[in-house]
Amino acid sequence: MTQPIATFINIGERTNVTGSARFKRLILDGDYETALDVARQQVENGAQIIDINMDEAMLDAVDAMQTFLNLIASEPDICKVPVMIDSSKWEVIEAGLKCVQGKAIVNSISLKEGEALFIKQASLIKRYGAATVVMAFDEDGQADTKARKVEICERSYRLLTQTVGFAPEDIIFDPNIFAVATGIEEHNNYAVDFIEATREIRARCPHSHISGGLSNISFSFRGNNPVREAMHSVFLYHAIRAGMDMAIVNAGQLEVYDEIPDKLRDAVEDVILNRRDDATERLLDIAPEFQGDGKAAAKEDLSWRELEVNKRLEHALVKGITDYIIDDTEAARQAADKPLHVIEGPLMDGMNVVGDLFGEGKMFLPQVVKSARVMKKAVAYLQPYIEAEKSDDAKSNGKILLATVKGDVHDIGKNIVGVVLQCNNFEVIDLGVMVPCQTILQTALDEQVDMIGLSGLITPSLDEMVHVAKEMERQDFDLPLLIGGATTSKAHTAVKIEHNYHAPVAYVANASRAVGVCQKLLNRGSREIYAKELEKEYDKVRQQHARKQPRSRPVTLEEARANAFVPDFSTPPPVPNKLGVFPVDADLATLRNYIDWTPFFLTWSLAGKYPRILDDDVVGEQARSLFDDANAMLDEVIASGSLTAKGVIGLFAANRTQDDIEIYQDDSRSEVIGVSHHLRQQTLKKDFANYCLSDFVAPKESGIADYVGAFAVTGGIGEDALAEHYKAAGDDYNAIMVKAVADRLAEAFAEYLHERVRKEYWGYANEEALSNEELIREKYQGIRPAPGYAACPEHTEKQLIWDLLDAEAHTSMTLTESFAMWPGASVSGWYFSHPQCRYFAVAKIQDDQLHDYAQRKGWSTEEAARWLAPNLQDG
Repeated sequence: MTQPIATFINIGERTNVTGSARFKRLILDGDYETALDVARQQVENGAQIIDINMDEAMLDAVDAMQTFLNLIASEPDICKVPVMIDSSKWEVIEAGLKCVQGKAIVNSISLKEGEALFIKQASLIKRYGAATVVMAFDEDGQADTKARKVEICERSYRLLTQTVGFAPEDIIFDPNIFAVATGIEEHNNYAVDFIEATREIRARCPHSHISGGLSNISFSFRGNNPVREAMHSVFLYHAIRAGMDMAIVNAGQLEVYDEIPDKLRDAVEDVILNRRDDATERLLDIAPEFQGDGKAAAKEDLSWRELEVNKRLEHALVKGITDYIIDDTEAARQAADKPLHVIEGPLMDGMNVVGDLFGEGKMFLPQVVKSARVMKKAVAYLQPYIEAEKSDDAKSNGKILLATVKGDVHDIGKNIVGVVLQCNNFEVIDLGVMVPCQTILQTALDEQVDMIGLSGLITPSLDEMVHVAKEMERQDFDLPLLIGGATTSKAHTAVKIEHNYHAPVAYVANASRAVGVCQKLLNRGSREIYAKELEKEYDKVRQQHARKQPRSRPVTLEEARANAFVPDFSTPPPVPNKLGVFPVDADLATLRNYIDWTPFFLTWSLAGKYPRILDDDVVGEQARSLFDDANAMLDEVIASGSLTAKGVIGLFAANRTQDDIEIYQDDSRSEVIGVSHHLRQQTLKKDFANYCLSDFVAPKESGIADYVGAFAVTGGIGEDALAEHYKAAGDDYNAIMVKAVADRLAEAFAEYLHERVRKEYWGYANEEALSNEELIREKYQGIRPAPGYAACPEHTEKQLIWDLLDAEAHTSMTLTESFAMWPGASVSGWYFSHPQCRYFAVAKIQDDQLHDYAQRKGWSTEEAARWLAPNLQDG
């Protein structure tokens, strides 16, 4: 009997900024038209519901949700299927419900915060005519046993149908699918508990539906897709028959129940149905037999060792295998007239194959960087022989100078670009970070480079790039200029940089584009053609920019302040257990448990949300390999102590004075030791406030004693030295890996420390018990916005944090002249505790707020405009 997948409702979730890097990028860029194509493709591919989530710190989630849903309403190909409004923030859910035409689904509500809020939210959902997902979660936590699942769902059903008057067919219960075969005995019955609870819930709660996150069941076997697919099919085979009728399921990744090999199916059934005490061990024993394509796992295939030497070199480069590279390089040297010919011949031939495969999307960035490691090891072996013959250097495709501009310390992206270019036979001169303009230009002259590439992460770097372009023009340079980095864009390049320099200025979005751009610019003929193409593109971008109108009408600062958010201060703000400054160290082994892995994969240009990315059809295999390497690096730095994490926090008495926050020496509030300056949203908000971070602090004139906190943490003490160690050994892969891991540790430290602040130092949530996933999704009370980001975009405010915390003395962290933090793997920000505080984006401000902010800071208007340039209405 085959699995009846057709009885399932398939939910498409690619219109989710937390699950799709592409969709997130489109929404952040305001490219809603292309984002609609993502929704359209899901419907075309068979999605019967589309899940929409806009929970991203850099977004005004309310505005983004409203905008996207309003656009969907005019697209008949999309709006024919129901919409699932997915958010952890009620105001986003309610904003979405106001836009949807027809019946929507809310994802989700629960009894986690008690019956009163549950009933209130359910009543509103009913008023909007929507259905809802109800998580099996109450005041005591998530339901894990059959009894708890049934108890919570039945209680929820009773409240919904009897108290709220909710239609039972509009209730979708999610009784929590948890992983089995984890090795922990208490987990062995999780699948049975779900299946039996499903049967019981459907009997006790007539007409309701059952859904669940299917991939959770097989999480213990991530990396072994055949076993996972078998577990999914067996689980569904029984769960559907018990009454499960809805889930996020990729039917293409399900094995037909009757076609699962008998040996595997019996072992999986033993696990899913908990039929044997040794079921987990038996499945673990046979799992390797079904690795890969489901056949018995093969021993390492060394048949390639029988190829002729040039093909062996090519294979080693493509696969990133270093084990035999010295032997094969020596064999090639023996067969060549000159050692240089080995580089110019088989090694470069192999790297050309790597470049072609990467360009075709058949290799991924981590693999390319591993290929470079093999190449460097071969070249290092040949170098003494080349020097002994006093031979000329091998001819390269061109010489490129790369640098992170003055004031900026971030270089992971630049380093990756450099490796990719080297893999394509470009000679790369990397000047590192914080490089002054004149050093860049003088080195370019001395080394006679063919082009210059500039990189930067923080917004002040954009001004520095403009300065470099102007200096290149003033000093009569004629080299192409490459622009890249996280804060750069084609629009900024077109509007701010390109017109300052007569030679081609090319915006390079990512490492995969760098090679093609450089090849076009190095050839004089193709350079002229490409320059004309760029000119047309930039003209179009400038015209679009000039025509671009804000999605919402601007309002005056006076109007925005009149519509300020007014929190409920009827309950006095929580008093910290102790005021003052506290240095905090953290063990890396502890921080490891707080890592959010999704951004790590994006660093390597692998898009997808962790842990789902490990099983992705396209990048899953490479993601698993990368994940293993990252954890090996973590094991190494923890064991050796080569990376250190340091942090410092401060908790202070504070009150709001209009859009600023006064920070006091102590609770007497008689001495102001600092003032943090904040910006207010300045576009028309019909149903919502014009937020400013200061709104979340009680006003001074109220007489209410309030408090704020500040923090600065780094996970990167030692990262530069360790990266240089790997680089000197020709191992760019691990040089980049250590910085990527340090970045994750810094973010993990910020998450870990915020948890300790909530539970211990400030103590307003001392009974909080959240999983790492819940921490990543910001399910806690309070926020920790960082200067330079959406809610407080002005970078110089970091200096106040440094002064309040004496951060350099406590952590060795420093600020550059552009207020970038060093080490690069660092995070700093503010703590706010009010239950109603939230993240938002200031977005564009008007001239009246620019002048007001300048006056509050004691700046000239020109100085304020320099630091607030990205937020000014003209861009």
